[in-house]
Amino acid sequence: MSIYGKRGWIIRLKWFHYRHPFLSMWVWAVLLGAAILIFAYGVELFDPNVRAADLVDYTELLPAVFMVYVFLCPFFIYPFLLSIRNMVTMLMLPQTKRDKKVTRIYDGITIGLGVCYSFLYESIVDQYIMKAQWWQRLWGTQLHQPVWTESWVTIAVLSLAGVFGYLLLTFVPLHKLPPLLTVFGIAGMYLGTAQCILWCIQVSANDIGLCVFPANCILIAVRTIRVKMQEWREMQEEEGRLEDSREGQEGVRRNRSGWYRVLYNATYWPLLAFLLMWPLLGVLLALLVLFGQRPDAVIKAWTETADWRLSAQTAPPNVQIDEHYLCTVAAGGHKRVVKPIRMGKRHGHLVVVNRQLCIANAFEQILEERMPGLHRIVRRFYDTYGFPVARLIRTKIAADVVYVLMKPLEWMFLTVLYLCDTKPENRIAVQYLPKI
Repeated sequence: MSIYGKRGWIIRLKWFHYRHPFLSMWVWAVLLGAAILIFAYGVELFDPNVRAADLVDYTELLPAVFMVYVFLCPFFIYPFLLSIRNMVTMLMLPQTKRDKKVTRIYDGITIGLGVCYSFLYESIVDQYIMKAQWWQRLWGTQLHQPVWTESWVTIAVLSLAGVFGYLLLTFVPLHKLPPLLTVFGIAGMYLGTAQCILWCIQVSANDIGLCVFPANCILIAVRTIRVKMQEWREMQEEEGRLEDSREGQEGVRRNRSGWYRVLYNATYWPLLAFLLMWPLLGVLLALLVLFGQRPDAVIKAWTETADWRLSAQTAPPNVQIDEHYLCTVAAGGHKRVVKPIRMGKRHGHLVVVNRQLCIANAFEQILEERMPGLHRIVRRFYDTYGFPVARLIRTKIAADVVYVLMKPLEWMFLTVLYLCDTKPENRIAVQYLPKI
């Protein structure tokens, strides 16, 4: 029997997707994730450089890896499939009422998951400090905020203009909307889309993952405008057929004004919306100024930043934490505990220096001068065990604990310095100072 027969599996898949579009998307996400996992394992299986013992270990871990991957499918594969679907529906517009209803539900899923995943992504990737302004000094590879803090209200209002435009065009029937109000709705969507485009340009230099949600919003906006233009043409064609069946309509058509011909022709809507976007932007900015926002906040939102593509400011260099040395990591704790005294320089980058770090480094220096053999043993031991322990210190509380635990060693180092050096405080004070 042909696969296109009554019981063909292709017909069944189409029927299942038609009846259960949302469930089928999840099923495809899980199947695609499993296929990628099996393909990756197959590449390892036939790799001549992989030993048989490694394959056995990998095989034992395969069920656990598979379960983890299936769990992560909603966070990686499903957003990818949603993006593909939004792109397809932007190019091939939904035609039936049911398709349009399903598309609206998918829009809600895209926006809801996009907001949730964006906050989740920002909380997991601790590299982005959203509250840090460009002039603040950060640590390690941290980046400053991509949008200026004082302009968040302006950006939020312009984004909400796009949301209101989308809601107006999506949930109000077109035959109940005056053409000019429809064009204003498109103009509002232009403002929201502009914020998405600027965001994508701003963050694309550092993390393309931050562009996924706004890129989907752009696809939704373009599709919504195209759908409304198509619906309006269909409605005008139907009304034209009805007018043709009536008598005396030719005189009415000749007396219609030029504004009528422009507004009632959906082809002009994108251009009209672009022209109306500017006075709408001016009105919104004027209202924002009355509530305390800067008139140039819409520009400074992107330029009054550092580390990003549109940034016009230069941030101070980040403080580097030398993870190979526990004393330096301890200096990253709470200031009232570790008591940092100044900035120092190590291996060409800035580090935070406190007295404990200076004492430990001065002790190592005098040990190297007086007992080089013992210094090599101590250094080898510290390099072997210090680095793995230092990698576990990721919070300020952990750094505080390390600082307190090293206090007895600090006092011992200080005692040795006072016993062996005629000017111990001078030796301590010059540690990590840049060489002249």
